[in-house]
Amino acid sequence: MTGNATNAELTQRWQGALMDNYGTPRLPLVRGAGAKLWDADGKQYVDFVGGIAVNALGHAHPAVVEAVGRQIASLGHVSNLFIAEPPVALAERLLQLFGRDGKVYFCNSGAEANEGAFKIGRLTGRTHMVATTGGFHGRTMGALALTGQSAKQEPFLPLPGDVTHVPYGDAQALAEAVTEDTALVIIEPVQGENGVVVPPAGYLKAARAITAATGALLVLDEVQTGIGRTGHWFEYQAHEGVLPDVVTLAKGLGGGLPLGATVAFGRAAALLKPGHHGTTFGGNPVVCAAGLAVLDTIAGEGLLDNVKRQGEKLRGSIESLGHPLVDHVRGAGLLLGIVLTEPLAPQVQQAAQDAGFLVNAPAPDVVRLMPPLNLGDDEVEAFLQALPGVLDAANGDGS
Repeated sequence: MTGNATNAELTQRWQGALMDNYGTPRLPLVRGAGAKLWDADGKQYVDFVGGIAVNALGHAHPAVVEAVGRQIASLGHVSNLFIAEPPVALAERLLQLFGRDGKVYFCNSGAEANEGAFKIGRLTGRTHMVATTGGFHGRTMGALALTGQSAKQEPFLPLPGDVTHVPYGDAQALAEAVTEDTALVIIEPVQGENGVVVPPAGYLKAARAITAATGALLVLDEVQTGIGRTGHWFEYQAHEGVLPDVVTLAKGLGGGLPLGATVAFGRAAALLKPGHHGTTFGGNPVVCAAGLAVLDTIAGEGLLDNVKRQGEKLRGSIESLGHPLVDHVRGAGLLLGIVLTEPLAPQVQQAAQDAGFLVNAPAPDVVRLMPPLNLGDDEVEAFLQALPGVLDAANGDGS
């Protein structure tokens, strides 16, 4: 039974068949095109969630559709017992974008990419790891141990590893925590799930110096910030003098399909040996073909410039509204957090949905925007025109 259910019917069916680990999702969606989505009742929305920063090219982008169709018609899955061309080509392309020699391990998600980094850290012979308070690296057990959010950790204690969490952005606390027994330090260049938190200038450079001095690996979790989201291929490239040992990727890399990567450089690239790690679907030719289409399109359509331009317009226009509910906007490119003066982000999320815009509330006082990288002028203007009314409605001032 598909295709004709209403919002209410699909929600009821979801509640009867799926586990409740997400709670009941707020809206059934049945179709997408570009930056637009439609629910089962036929209402249209402009998508500023992007599958949580996944749909880099929006929905049903012709380049992704063509690449996936062409690849699955010729070779769908062979396992890692054999070589297929798309993962080789995608790994080569990623290393070109990094501009460094290295090695790539493909998996299915950001959590898995960070599990790979966790194992690489253990293979240094050290066990201690340092992560940041508020950081989010996934919900599998190793990634969860690195995640600095106690509410997510507590049901599953004890977690593996010897992990110290330090305040995000505090270089002095980081220096005090990292020793010659530290295997790795993992940092998000911008904390996404914590409410789009940007570190102070020089923080990543300081982290690189601290890890270099102690022999620890510097792991940058670019799952949310990577693949053009901030206006650079990888956000760390905006920070002069920062060359990480490991970068983890996912989300936007697959253009809507499940694709993650652990990319390692220097000595870190040689630590994983046969039998150390693996995943059945890692490097699947179909999803890697999608990944290549994403990278080709970002480069070919000049989307890094579009990300910077639209991000600057959104930030400047939202702050210039002078609305009493808006404190400021933080973030980079098209990863933006509207910081509110009151803890009304869930109400803003609902009011935006009512007005035909999908946004996300990762914190009580932050509204997160993660639209497609090819977001157009008309969609930006429509959002900016609607936002004052959305904020008024959330603040109880709407009619």
